[in-house]
Amino acid sequence: MFENKKVVIWDLDNTLYRITPEIADSLDETMAVALVKDLNVPLDLDECKALVKESYKIHRDGGEYFYQNYNISPKELSFYYNKRNPVHLIEPYQNLLEKLKQILLEQYVFTASNRETSIRILKHLGLYEMFKDRFYSVEDFGVYKKNENADVYLQYCKKIGFKPNECIFVDDSYSNLEFAKLAGMTTIRIFYQNNSAADKGYIDAAFKGVEQCIDALIAATNQKAC
Repeated sequence: MFENKKVVIWDLDNTLYRITPEIADSLDETMAVALVKDLNVPLDLDECKALVKESYKIHRDGGEYFYQNYNISPKELSFYYNKRNPVHLIEPYQNLLEKLKQILLEQYVFTASNRETSIRILKHLGLYEMFKDRFYSVEDFGVYKKNENADVYLQYCKKIGFKPNECIFVDDSYSNLEFAKLAGMTTIRIFYQNNSAADKGYIDAAFKGVEQCIDALIAATNQKAC
């Protein structure tokens, strides 16, 4: 599966760190605060937070309900939501940098977080020096999602100078992986409960947590080197 691959492209949120239920709830509240206090959506915070959660369940995007029903700009919501992002709640994996360096492939990050927040997260994880010239936000390509079409993945490959069939894309969101697969990438899903979604045809492999994924990539690339 990993033969002839030259690069691993990592999602950031809920992949290189885990969004625990506590963090997820805090992020939902952060979005609700951005919507109500920064963008003046005429709801109280509790009601708005409940709609954010419902929007995520239905659309895999907490903001989609508000784009459709309150004419909220994805660009503006991204700005205020990322500005308030509670990065300090993230608990980094131990020895993550050392393990990533054992993967004998080029490595990049592709995230829905904006660049400012990505820098904050990468620094918090101890990964900034590794990825400081190797991470891109969807906003770098003029979009705010990774699950609308395959074009952003094709643009990404062109940006980093690799063909899609040379790339492994790792993400926790199977809706993102569908379009990465359409672009021609090999896809890996990170999951945490028992919902691997490995039965979906556009997912080539699934691992319970990023550490299992890294171990598999280390084994595959070291075997290839031998």
